[in-house]
Amino acid sequence: MLTTLVTAALTIVATLLGAIVSGRFQERAAERQVRVTHGETIRRDRLEVVTALACAASDHRRALWMRSDAVLKGAGTDRIETLRGESHMTRSAVTRPLVALRVLIEDPAVRAAADRMITLTYAIRQAIPAATADTDREAAKQRLTEAREAAKVAHDTFVDTAARYLSPAMPTAAPHPTPEEPTR
Repeated sequence: MLTTLVTAALTIVATLLGAIVSGRFQERAAERQVRVTHGETIRRDRLEVVTALACAASDHRRALWMRSDAVLKGAGTDRIETLRGESHMTRSAVTRPLVALRVLIEDPAVRAAADRMITLTYAIRQAIPAATADTDREAAKQRLTEAREAAKVAHDTFVDTAARYLSPAMPTAAPHPTPEEPTR
């Protein structure tokens, strides 16, 4: 009888321990899944904000170019005012993704690339000449083109920097070389 009680007690203890261990493994697996899902959601949100900012900056760059080109070609006041209104709308469209980027991405390289892209895009406006009779239109067009090209290069640099930041970590792959680090 004593052996039966000891056996039954050991069986109960073993069952309880098994249930506890199994439950703990399930709990950890669930926690791991939540972390993975959260990480994927954050990555998706970051990708969306980078894409939105790059598109908004590109739209604003185009609007500024169109406005400047109209000024250089001596377009009518109504046309220039319409393009000015469009450039104000595209500039406003830059604000939301820029704020979201600052909230979602703390990486200094991505933030610096974004700031440079926005600064150089906004600088196109400074290249818009006043349409006067003595304006050297070719020189003005050259300055405008240079400002636009600088903004386009900054845009591409931002996209490349963000792509490196967002690329999934590959444990067997070599890290991406930085511009300062020579490739092997």
